[in-house]
Amino acid sequence: MLNKDDILSKVDLDIKKVKVKEWGGTVGVRGLTARERDQFEASIGSAANLDNLRARLVVLCLVNDEGQRLFEDADAILLGEKNAQVVNKLFDIARNMSGMSDADVNELEGN
Repeated sequence: MLNKDDILSKVDLDIKKVKVKEWGGTVGVRGLTARERDQFEASIGSAANLDNLRARLVVLCLVNDEGQRLFEDADAILLGEKNAQVVNKLFDIARNMSGMSDADVNELEGN
């Protein structure tokens, strides 16, 4: 049986390299931690704050080779101005890596 130290010492966040031809290179995408997912879902709130939802998730999940975030939360505004098809592709990858199903996203969106 695993003990607390066994669990907490494991690096369990994978990084997926995704080619983005529109940006001329590859980006790293990782899933959210449990805490990050709860915070992201709470940011949507009961009023379903969908403003720039995709970019808000993507800025949390784009990382360098060491797993460090590339963007700050406030950069979602800037990323939201990029190609919607690219951001949506990265959103889908990030949500899947974070264990969010289509039903989870629909629930967050209030559908």
